[in-house]
Amino acid sequence: MTPGGVARGAALALGAATAVHLAPVAAGWRTGRCVVLPRIAGIGRLDHVALTFDDGPHPVSTPLVLDALDRLGWQATFFCLGSEARRHPETLREIALRGHELAVHGETHKNHLLRSALDVSRDVITARDTIRDLSGQPLRWFRPPYGAVAASTLVGVRRSGLDLILWTAWGRDWRSGQTGLSVADEVDRTSTGGDTVLLHDSDVTSSERSWEATLASLDILAERWEARGLVVGPLRDHF
Repeated sequence: MTPGGVARGAALALGAATAVHLAPVAAGWRTGRCVVLPRIAGIGRLDHVALTFDDGPHPVSTPLVLDALDRLGWQATFFCLGSEARRHPETLREIALRGHELAVHGETHKNHLLRSALDVSRDVITARDTIRDLSGQPLRWFRPPYGAVAASTLVGVRRSGLDLILWTAWGRDWRSGQTGLSVADEVDRTSTGGDTVLLHDSDVTSSERSWEATLASLDILAERWEARGLVVGPLRDHF
């Protein structure tokens, strides 16, 4: 084979490998995955809202979210980062002690799309073991950072023994300038029925103090969901 042919062959092989790696990224398309992959998207009982929070635990904001959930009589699922769990183990334990479900968001908040299967597997398993050992709670769910799903994500999930879950509706509460009303309106706008709702109990990867809008949205959401006869709870009750 000529040098040019070798180069073309290498380019084709690289392109094929990249395509295989990135093919599952379609699951990151929120609207499409609700139709094509409803369980992974998080569509469950039509009378139920699975309320989930990402990026904690944080010793300032997470307890305030927990207090609000206690007041509303809600339980939720918290997708925690292993790195934050080690920094704030007492806050992690408080989530579990208050009856909420813990889940895995990875060791670090890095996009999987350009990470190898070995790297992602180590990341997910390290976070799983950290959160499980510090809390004493068995874990079932994994949500990748940014909801980005690649072939490496699927390998990491399989090796960790966790179930992949994304979301159907979100408040985009990580952005600056959000209010409780704008977060609640965004949740409504993206709702599909049988929703898994994504919010954040920490600003470690978001705009500073973005969790204040998250907190303010909860009472608004409570009023709207109650008017629709919806029950709010964790993922463990959603399917």
